Amino acid sequence: MPLILPGNVATELGAGYEVANSCLFNDDDTAYMHRTPGSAGNQKKWTFSCWFKRGNLGAQASEMRIFGGNANASHIYLTSGDLLRWDIADDGSGSGDAALSPSMLFRDIASWYHIVCALDTDHATANNRMRIYVNGTEITDFATRSNPDSGHATNSMNDDTMHTIGYRHANQGSAGMEFDGYLAEVVFIDGQQYAASSFGEFDSDSPNIWKPIDVSGLTFGTNGFYLDFEDSGDLDDDESGNGNDWTAVNLASTDQMLDSPTNNFCVLNNLEAETATTSYAQGNLAGTTSNAARSTFAVNKGKWYWEHKFVNKEDMGGVMAYAKTDGSSWFAPNAYTINALIQGSNPELVLNGTEQSSWSGDGTPDALTDNQILNVALDCDNNRIAFGVNGAWLNNLDGSGEWSGTTLNYSSITTGYDYSPAFRTGSGTNRVSHMNFGSPFYSISSGNSDANGYGNFEYAVPSGFFSLCSKNLGQYG
Repeated sequence: MPLILPGNVATELGAGYEVANSCLFNDDDTAYMHRTPGSAGNQKKWTFSCWFKRGNLGAQASEMRIFGGNANASHIYLTSGDLLRWDIADDGSGSGDAALSPSMLFRDIASWYHIVCALDTDHATANNRMRIYVNGTEITDFATRSNPDSGHATNSMNDDTMHTIGYRHANQGSAGMEFDGYLAEVVFIDGQQYAASSFGEFDSDSPNIWKPIDVSGLTFGTNGFYLDFEDSGDLDDDESGNGNDWTAVNLASTDQMLDSPTNNFCVLNNLEAETATTSYAQGNLAGTTSNAARSTFAVNKGKWYWEHKFVNKEDMGGVMAYAKTDGSSWFAPNAYTINALIQGSNPELVLNGTEQSSWSGDGTPDALTDNQILNVALDCDNNRIAFGVNGAWLNNLDGSGEWSGTTLNYSSITTGYDYSPAFRTGSGTNRVSHMNFGSPFYSISSGNSDANGYGNFEYAVPSGFFSLCSKNLGQYG
């Protein structure tokens, strides 16, 4: 399976089409979009394309609708078993349902997927009537395959009834199936069966990497639409030229994200929680756990900056050793063998496995309060880490122990390890960490990017440090 640019890799590929934004659908918010076309389009020939990055997985999210029509069985969705499935309902003539489900699992929460579902029920070859492409490659290995009859019309898909993105509305039989994660470049083509090459291309220098292309010049047809999510105040705006705008429900301007198929940002890793009780939300940028949790990116070189909002002051934030670079050992998160963490309520530095009641012997920092932001600057090139709160770096040199430093003052971390941003909370309620690796889900009042222009932070990024995104990893990681 080809890689996605730059979801599965850090890369510095040459200039090309850039996807600026995605839209975050948080299932706990029942966030979705809906639209009812004024008239039916071509129900025998159409194409749906989108890029997505998953939040919750499996039974944690149950089934997750990406796009669907009025009938329960006319939709494209992810199953509770992490399969992609495309169902078409009976058109009322007795020709029967049709379904297509690739055998591959969609369980990568660190990367972007691209899918194309292309329909032409008039095609003479039965296996060519419903075609699915993943990351630029047509799928031929299916867990489920039942082809539509020749000339089958897709009941409640591309007709004049309600359609939804990210949710099955009660008008569609029953409510539910909330999508959880990020969607980008959502496209519907009315009247054409397009291949994946209409929406993306393989990079000329790295031919195993699939990347998006500009779709604005496609023939969209009467009911066709293109959602690029570039207007935070109008996320449901159709950019196809047709004016087929959608209606957003439980979506806000803060759901416009910088995380995109052309610049993939770090998130929390819900595949590596220390305990099953750990829960994640907001596109894996909010986490609740009484134990340790890590993120999707691990680094052993470069200089990196991120912010950690202590929603509850009992949180701890910092880095955890991921593994030795030679792969000879694996870090057990509950052992705290090698790490650097700051605890909020009674600020303690946990450094290289030892809890310290003071910062390098220079006194105890002021206790934090709820919703303060921990600043973290990780310097892997010099094996050190610095902490600050609300933009004031901890001054461990003048003996005050206050969060008042104007420059970074470091403590050493152990060499030979990959380090991953991490958090840990105490037991109790409302122990939630909100992470900002440069694509925040919460409102930022000031807005600061790194020297490359990437990321959106509340406080200034220290000179020489960069946000944890794939473009920066390709250059510095």
